[in-house]
Amino acid sequence: MTHDADILIAGGGLNGPALALALAQSGFTVTVVDARPAPARAEAGFDGRAYALAIASKRLLGMLGIWETVAAKSQPILQIKTSDQAGDGPAPFFLTFDHAEIEEGPMGFMLEDRHLYAAFLAAMQADPRITLLSGESVVAQEVTASGVTVTLGSGRSLAARLLIGCDGRGSGTAERAGIKRSGWGYGQTALVTAIAHEKPHHGIAHQYFMPSGPLAILPLPGNLCSIVWSESEAAAAAIQALPDAEYLAALRPRFGDFLGEISLAGTRFTYPLSLSLANSFIAPRVALVGDAAHGVHPIAGQGLNLGLRDVAALAEVLTLAARRGEDIGAPDVLERYQRWRRFDATALALGMDTVNRLFSNDNPLLRLGRDLGMGLVNAMPNLRRGFIRQAAGLTGDLPKLLQGKPI
Repeated sequence: MTHDADILIAGGGLNGPALALALAQSGFTVTVVDARPAPARAEAGFDGRAYALAIASKRLLGMLGIWETVAAKSQPILQIKTSDQAGDGPAPFFLTFDHAEIEEGPMGFMLEDRHLYAAFLAAMQADPRITLLSGESVVAQEVTASGVTVTLGSGRSLAARLLIGCDGRGSGTAERAGIKRSGWGYGQTALVTAIAHEKPHHGIAHQYFMPSGPLAILPLPGNLCSIVWSESEAAAAAIQALPDAEYLAALRPRFGDFLGEISLAGTRFTYPLSLSLANSFIAPRVALVGDAAHGVHPIAGQGLNLGLRDVAALAEVLTLAARRGEDIGAPDVLERYQRWRRFDATALALGMDTVNRLFSNDNPLLRLGRDLGMGLVNAMPNLRRGFIRQAAGLTGDLPKLLQGKPI
């Protein structure tokens, strides 16, 4: 069978390009099929969409040559303050994580989607081992003993040794491979936008837990913050339909006045919240990465970080297999990736589900228990440091790229 590339990647969001670059560094030829027009996304203006990148994710970006191009546009997260009360007035119980408690520096970095994607696009275009097919989509796939063939919407066919689905929660790659999904909706919608504010944020991220859902206030460069504000589906739809002034009026009591006067600075988005787990991360000649494998609640901002852990693990498994002369699409090779990532991803997804259910209610007994729990963790430095290191992606069986080491 003649292959157009060693590996085909369906989906060009962020995990797809990251994986393409990691694989190309190991000598693989890669074709990325991205349904969205790449230049339009790379040249977009400020819209407020941003990601909280863990330390381990920053290390991976450094190994891919991406971090040096985006570092100046990022905002270090120096503290995370969590409480069970939003808006004005002191919360009786709170939890504070400070970057000074770990040796590795800031706990994470906020980075806008447009800057990260533009850096990925430039790096892919500069690598002769990567072919980017922008504005194309995979509509069919067929597996043979020696490879996989896909058909694009344009009618073109491509062949490779392995197909990797980076095509999100509604992954067509997974569906065509017969991989079922488990999960449920939360009855919540995330309202996402950016806020300009009068006073400096000092690199502090805030997480407020309210009965309707969490509110995250995440620092961006300058006097700007990204917000991820979860409400019930009906309330979120009503708020999103409001004019800007009334939208702000609904936000202010929850946001509080600790940053002074606030105003809208970015586009307003909404995202329905759900848990979605693929029942398998692999199928014959197929592997799933990122949201195609696991869609989690954004309560801890771990979605992209989880995907980049998949990227690092799969790149390492395939690279080592190729060095041993193995078939990179063989079942036993792909099973190594699944063993490495499935338990971790599922455990984190279910952990976020539990936290959301525990905090997204106004049950007095649960509220007392979680408040006491936050106060207890806040009073125990060693336990607190453990949480910080876990959130920073520094625990567990880390692939080499997440350690800042070459494969």
